[in-house]
Amino acid sequence: MTIQKTNRRNFLKLAAAAGGGLWLGFNWSSTDATPIKIATNAEATSSALIDFNGYLSISPDGVITIFSPNPEVGQNIKTTFPMIVADELDADWAKVKVLQAPLDSTKFERQVTGGSGAIPHSWERLRKAGATARHMLVEAASKKLNASVSELTTDKSFVIHAGSGRKLSYGELASEAMNVPVPTEVKLKDRKDFKLIGKLIPNVDNHEMITGKPLYGLDFYREGMLFAMIQRPTAFGMKIKTADLTAIKAMPGIVDVVTFKNNVAIVGKSTWQVMKARKKLKVDYEPEGKLESTEDHNRIFKELLESKDAAVKRKDGDVDAAFSKAAKVITREYQCPFLPHNTMEPMNFFAHVREDGVELIGPTQTPDLARTETAKLLGIPPEKVTVNMTRLGGGFGRRLKADYATEAAELSSIIKAPVKVIWTREDDMMGGYYRPAVRYRFSAALDDKGNMIGYKLRGAGINAGNSTREDNFPAGAVDNLLIESIEHQSPITSCPWRAPITNFLAYAEQSFLDEVAGEAKQDPVQFRLNLLQKAKQSPVGAMKYDVDRMIGVTKLAAEKANWGKKNDVFQGFSVYFSHRSYVAQVAEVAMVQGKPVLKKIFAAADCGIVVNLSGSYQQVRGGIIDGLGHAMFGNLTFNAGAVQQNNFNNYRLIKFKEVPEIEVDFVDNGIDPTGLGEPALPPTGGAVANALFKATGKRIYEQPFIKQEGMGDVNISRNL
Repeated sequence: MTIQKTNRRNFLKLAAAAGGGLWLGFNWSSTDATPIKIATNAEATSSALIDFNGYLSISPDGVITIFSPNPEVGQNIKTTFPMIVADELDADWAKVKVLQAPLDSTKFERQVTGGSGAIPHSWERLRKAGATARHMLVEAASKKLNASVSELTTDKSFVIHAGSGRKLSYGELASEAMNVPVPTEVKLKDRKDFKLIGKLIPNVDNHEMITGKPLYGLDFYREGMLFAMIQRPTAFGMKIKTADLTAIKAMPGIVDVVTFKNNVAIVGKSTWQVMKARKKLKVDYEPEGKLESTEDHNRIFKELLESKDAAVKRKDGDVDAAFSKAAKVITREYQCPFLPHNTMEPMNFFAHVREDGVELIGPTQTPDLARTETAKLLGIPPEKVTVNMTRLGGGFGRRLKADYATEAAELSSIIKAPVKVIWTREDDMMGGYYRPAVRYRFSAALDDKGNMIGYKLRGAGINAGNSTREDNFPAGAVDNLLIESIEHQSPITSCPWRAPITNFLAYAEQSFLDEVAGEAKQDPVQFRLNLLQKAKQSPVGAMKYDVDRMIGVTKLAAEKANWGKKNDVFQGFSVYFSHRSYVAQVAEVAMVQGKPVLKKIFAAADCGIVVNLSGSYQQVRGGIIDGLGHAMFGNLTFNAGAVQQNNFNNYRLIKFKEVPEIEVDFVDNGIDPTGLGEPALPPTGGAVANALFKATGKRIYEQPFIKQEGMGDVNISRNL
């Protein structure tokens, strides 16, 4: 049993406003880590009584409630958080419910969805919350049953005295527990005693999602609010020259037409009326800067890769000497395009700017950023801005930005009315934020025995920031290593895209390592294991990855796929560490009527303790499908600053029938949970590309794969 210390600053009791009951607040910040229903006054009564960061409640009827502070974007946090508390509490899961908390930076430390960090940050705090409540309930039962604590056990929201057969429900004990001192130390369960953690638990919002109940920002409606769509510049680097607003102002249902900054907003009484008016809008634009095209980016990449201005991110040993004495040098380049996020739910946000404050409601991964940016825009204190979060219909990093929330606030301040701004799919794809375009140059130096004695990587990005991860594998496994990064600033906006940077870096690196293994005449899996063994025995410099965990997933994936022992398929391997977790994959390609067909992907994941097996399977499979689809098809191009693909009729996404069989296994090592929302995506492209090489003899150096000669015939239909 693990003993965890706490104190009264972490745990505060207070009487429930109605009918007694135990309300236990717990401090998240000490851990490193309907129309839309916003909590009613009755449900939120306790939060008005004390200053805390989150709470667990047990009402007299036995219902257990948790306010979930993190935005729910599909990563299943709204189910997983209460599971952790309920398990330590020994609660009856059927009586557990969770509500989305509003933004409150005094009560919550990390109200962010990003970086696959929610569970790693909150794991211990959630367990302590449940364990503390359980302790207090048992103490209350001890007095009521006149039995010692050691004689009592808990199960499914009951405290049980086995000797007499008596038991008391948590609801019956809740008021009595108010008189029990809050413990300074609590015992957490042994892992073997978990009852919910590690099981297949359905998403708590499943019923609402399946039956079409309002959950998302686009569902939000308030009587009297207006609807708006905004015409933004048609190309990056353009500004409004003239705008003829006369014709649309008189159209049915149109309340106002507003020009602000570089935008024209059409405001009306319904979405349909606003959409019709927008089609009649006439705006002329003129350049205000460089209008870049994809051809410009290709030229820029070549210049960046040859530039002497690259920033050195890491240098180990004498790289020049290693390459000068090498028996063989392999150099390859890999390139990826900009990509849109293409969330199922386009951007939207509700704002009501009043004299006494601002109300924001909508889907955001960073509610505090929406608040601070709105306060800055309007020149008011942040505490005058409230933010309530709806469920997000996808985020993938796009909703880390606050632009769509602040434009709603700005428009509301201009028209003096509550308004919901809605983006169309075309708005999202043509004027949003994108995954940065990147080109990598890798070089490896081999000695005459096939050992990699030197390694170089230069990342050239367009609005990518540092396009490398200099302390990830194979850093630490090569004596002489140089990693550099250089960037071009473009008017084309970018932001994190699921598994930022690593989403393409992993593909490029793992494809390159496979090619190096081939030149060294070594099996690709064994080549990586040899490097990892070197990093374990004689590490060079800093390493952010755990060698043993990386070896573990490598061996597990190879074992599950029966690596190298099949004659009917061609196998490709990839392994990557990101967001604290490790995923290895084996892709299998068969030649059918002379064409390569992707048949199956095996995945081995090490994310520590798997909290919700259902959600975890979905995160791994979803990440693989996302990585596969974008590696195969995703391509956003520009002509004079204008996006050339504006909807799904000309932007290729993976189709349901194209999803191959996916087999997922988890490493069972018992360590605290690490991230899982993103780590399964990065290895996918490399595994598939390496399998395609085995099948066709052709290496792939660009995404999307179908763009490369000879890869248009790849079939990833599971129906074959």
